[in-house]
Amino acid sequence: MRPDGEEPCHIVIEAIVGWSGGCYAPDGAGRMDRDQTEKDDEASAHERPTLKTLAFMTGLGVTTVSRALKDAPEIGAETRRRVQLVARQIGYRPNRAGVRLRTGKTNVISLVLNTEREIMSFVSDIIYGVSEVIADTPYHLIVTPYSRSQDPLDPVKYLVESGSADGVIISRTQPNDPRARYMLERGIPFATHGRTDMGLVHPYHDFDNYAFAAEAVRHLASVGRRRLALVAPPVGLTYYDHTVNGFADALSEVDASEVPFNAVSIDQSIDQIRTRTAQLMRRDVRPDGFVSSAAAATLAIVAGIEDAGLKLGRDVDVVSKQSSELLHLFRRELLIVNEDFRLAGTELARAVLGWIGGAAPGSLQTVVKPGDVVAYQG
Repeated sequence: MRPDGEEPCHIVIEAIVGWSGGCYAPDGAGRMDRDQTEKDDEASAHERPTLKTLAFMTGLGVTTVSRALKDAPEIGAETRRRVQLVARQIGYRPNRAGVRLRTGKTNVISLVLNTEREIMSFVSDIIYGVSEVIADTPYHLIVTPYSRSQDPLDPVKYLVESGSADGVIISRTQPNDPRARYMLERGIPFATHGRTDMGLVHPYHDFDNYAFAAEAVRHLASVGRRRLALVAPPVGLTYYDHTVNGFADALSEVDASEVPFNAVSIDQSIDQIRTRTAQLMRRDVRPDGFVSSAAAATLAIVAGIEDAGLKLGRDVDVVSKQSSELLHLFRRELLIVNEDFRLAGTELARAVLGWIGGAAPGSLQTVVKPGDVVAYQG
């Protein structure tokens, strides 16, 4: 427990399935909507220490104990120290339902993720980044997953209509994103991983994928590659447009040509990408360079290249994004651009908390430029 008596950050994962109007536990244990959560809080209050317990053990009044936990200056330093020590020793935690009734706040930030389509390094790193920021605040992180069969707006509607969170973070951002518009219209603080193109002001954090793709093309051209293929993000997401535009503009700049590879995106399975890469590399006119938007896709691209009997670094080069230092352990010939998802989580959490705290949404926008293309340094 923090010295001010607030409950420290923890992470809860809600699984949203079927969308009959609520959240369900992954084991089917039952509906986890707002009413059930509050009932659980009330039931657990009979089993855990309360302010009255602390008051009895310290010989102080309930009001004094409450103020001491909040470091109220009118309570003496020694009294505050004693109350907080006893609270830690007996495992006291504030009743979240009570906090909500008193303040109207949930002290919850929800991270909404399509976990079927997000690679696990992204999920773990972005959660870590968010958690680092909120660890010293009263806020808790709830991860709200949804599946590819569901409308991405559904979990956001649930969170807003049930009042389950004070702020929301979303990913897989679209140019005209209905989730962003919906939350803006309802005054819900949120931040997007990626930018929209709606002419509406809201917090976001983004990696400059236009610059990434352009620099990848320039680097491949600098080592003599002239027939390039792009393994792009999925169509419909904003960073697809940024990546494709950066790739195309740089091709013109360096007088290289594109070998179309439109049948593949990083959302497809590793087996699909591997098979289609092998088919492409067996053609008479094949690429001698790839730009890959994700490390997982790169593993499949390399496997497909080798299935076709070709050698990475001799017959073809690949420039790939990665979020962890793994690709050079897989193949030293790969050319790497690093993207920091932990930083993304940090910036997104700061943006949401900033908006909740009254900062102007337009002041809570960040774009990170990619670093240099990195070859293996043995």
